[in-house]
Amino acid sequence: MQTQLADFIRDTPEGREAGEILRKCVHCGFCTATCPTYQLLGDELDGPRGRIYLIKQVLEGAEPTAKTRLHLDRCLTCRSCESTCPSGVHYSRLLDIGRHVVDARVPRRGKDALVRRALREFVPRPALFGLAMKAGRAVRGLLPKTLQDKVPTLRPAGRWPTPRHARRVIALAGCAQPAMAPSINASAARVLDALGISMVESAGAGCCGAVRFHLDDLEGARADARRNIDAWWADIDAGRVEAIVMTASGCGVQVRDYAHLLQHDPAYAERAQRVSALTRDIAEVVAAEAAPLQALLAAHPQPRQKLAWHAPCTLQHGQRIRGTVESLLGAAGYELTLVRDPHLCCGSAGTYSILQPELSAQLRANKLDSLLAGGAGHIASANIGCIGHLQAGTEVPVMHWIELLDSRLGTADA
Repeated sequence: MQTQLADFIRDTPEGREAGEILRKCVHCGFCTATCPTYQLLGDELDGPRGRIYLIKQVLEGAEPTAKTRLHLDRCLTCRSCESTCPSGVHYSRLLDIGRHVVDARVPRRGKDALVRRALREFVPRPALFGLAMKAGRAVRGLLPKTLQDKVPTLRPAGRWPTPRHARRVIALAGCAQPAMAPSINASAARVLDALGISMVESAGAGCCGAVRFHLDDLEGARADARRNIDAWWADIDAGRVEAIVMTASGCGVQVRDYAHLLQHDPAYAERAQRVSALTRDIAEVVAAEAAPLQALLAAHPQPRQKLAWHAPCTLQHGQRIRGTVESLLGAAGYELTLVRDPHLCCGSAGTYSILQPELSAQLRANKLDSLLAGGAGHIASANIGCIGHLQAGTEVPVMHWIELLDSRLGTADA
């Protein structure tokens, strides 16, 4: 795509990156066919190709409007278009640049600005988020349905194994997951312990930075990244850990991107590259231990059970991890049902379900229809946001796949 960037951005790092991305786009429209919002709304400007045109116009000097911002806001950043694109267009990074420029030119006001500011300040603080979740559970029955949906029932975490193995990994606790589902990291710790790997959480680490990043607080996201790197660095530098493990695929995408986020920070660029290179999704870590896992599964045979697998966008499109969890669940005795349009987003997308509730609800309804069509008794996923969002729309239990593997191995009861 031929592009003539305006003076205000042409010679900046963002401008050079945007120009390179735009030049790769060949207008083919393959991305439009796999875009969830285009499928719902049927508007070219609510698909990747249309949004690319909008961003291109702004970067070439056109003045953006509130309508420009609305079309960009409606994007889920699911990155399904990136998986589809034959030209390798890194749409999500172009979107980040475009959103930042548009937000600066078209300031948010009123309720929109207030809600976004509240989310930036509230969600990434685990202690504050945890207190609010505890209070919400205490009065859950009195809350309106929309708020009840945001307060999931708490599953007991169970024991966390004492570190005892020479092999050691660090897990990110994150901001929302410890309060919403502490059972996920505890299950991961038990499964890895049974495989001969100790998993620990580092004091001082917190939100991965994705919440602030996607709400256009780039400096806040960079501060979150630096804080986590500082919390992990002593163990990394001393060679005491072999991986930084993510049990939330959304956090995994963000932490893998620390190298890009901090590439111009002279104090952190090299460390960020090291952290990104060490980051692994829990599925990658478990799958690498195929032999001991198979032995454990053989010692705990289970009847086959139907299960619907929801692959989060951050796992299949963001991290490009496909088929790994499915193989693990199949080996554990689960019969995965056929899911229609598995590439489409469930509508959670971080804070999207709060900021775009109608579109989010439509996407959830469509996703649940496809997940439950095969008669599964459980739904498994790999990201806390997707799990909470889907669970709010169904009585069928929705769990992290590592919790199901924990149960199958008998480690949950050990």
